[in-house]
Amino acid sequence: MKIAVSACLLGENCKYNGGDNRSERLLSELAKHPEVEVVPVCPEVAGGLPTPRPPAEIVDGEVVNNLGISVDAEYRAGVSMEMERLRPYMESGELAAAVLQSRSPSCGVREVYDGTFTGRLISGKGLFARALEEGGVRIIDVADV
Repeated sequence: MKIAVSACLLGENCKYNGGDNRSERLLSELAKHPEVEVVPVCPEVAGGLPTPRPPAEIVDGEVVNNLGISVDAEYRAGVSMEMERLRPYMESGELAAAVLQSRSPSCGVREVYDGTFTGRLISGKGLFARALEEGGVRIIDVADV
């Protein structure tokens, strides 16, 4: 069995500010299940965005950074690349779920930032979370682990 996990949650420095969102609670839970193979994913890096990079939010359906520059093509390319990488596991039934970083324009499961860069959250999913869900993958917000 495989579980896709946002790479930043595993301690990879791929977050927009150059840091990570390492989750000791998640890592502890995963350690209890040695039979589970973790597949690290980061659509933003896969799409060619640098680390660090300006923060981005979804504005009227398009991913835009705080400088007003569209990075939508990079986000969508990264989603496509990660979905293609996961497809064999999805088709074989090996991919049990995906644990994703909260609020991200890629990985947000329940909420994303509202596009005003003011820290306000709205109900919604990131692009990658939506693609996984549409592909039949169970998506889990790391806050629920």
